[in-house]
Amino acid sequence: MKRIVISEEAKADIRAIPQHIAMNILLAIHRLAEHGSGNVKELKGKNGEKRLRVGDHRVRFTEEHPETLRIHTVKNRKDAYR
Repeated sequence: MKRIVISEEAKADIRAIPQHIAMNILLAIHRLAEHGSGNVKELKGKNGEKRLRVGDHRVRFTEEHPETLRIHTVKNRKDAYR
């Protein structure tokens, strides 16, 4: 399983989301770290940054070292790419 590092901004984003949705997002992040599964797409022009789609939310992250996921933001899809 990959190590998960969550930025302060992402922690604040998760706290602002209703609890049942936040739990689904955290489960999806855990599933990605453990099995590498999820709806992941590489973002163009973002230096290796990727996004994980969880319902209406997007988790922006990078894979650092072979065993680390760094979570940058967790936003609603309407705000995720601004």
